[in-house]
Amino acid sequence: MIALDASALLAWLFREPGHEVVAEHLGSACLSAVNLSEVIGRFARDGHDAGGVAERLATLPVEVVPFGAAEARDAAALLPVTKPLGLSLGDRACLALARSRGIPALTADRAWLEVASGVDVRVVR
Repeated sequence: MIALDASALLAWLFREPGHEVVAEHLGSACLSAVNLSEVIGRFARDGHDAGGVAERLATLPVEVVPFGAAEARDAAALLPVTKPLGLSLGDRACLALARSRGIPALTADRAWLEVASGVDVRVVR
């Protein structure tokens, strides 16, 4: 099992460098609902129907994990170590998910390698 960051899923969707690495993990991946929102938002920003995009993404073999109060607390606790590197709420949500499940996090953002989060971070490019 691996936690997907929005950047990794977008790399796969747009066939960007590293998409092959993401493809290898899709069948055993989970994704925070915050990261799902980021991916849908990327398409909505470009004029696509958010509902239609969400329906298409729902067909992926990826577990979408709700973002509740416990997840919010865990993501917020990462703020001091991630803020200097410019990581977003979505980035912290993915890291918190990976940490809570004891699984690696997959991202396209190399800055994550500098985070002392206790998470095995894997970068796709």
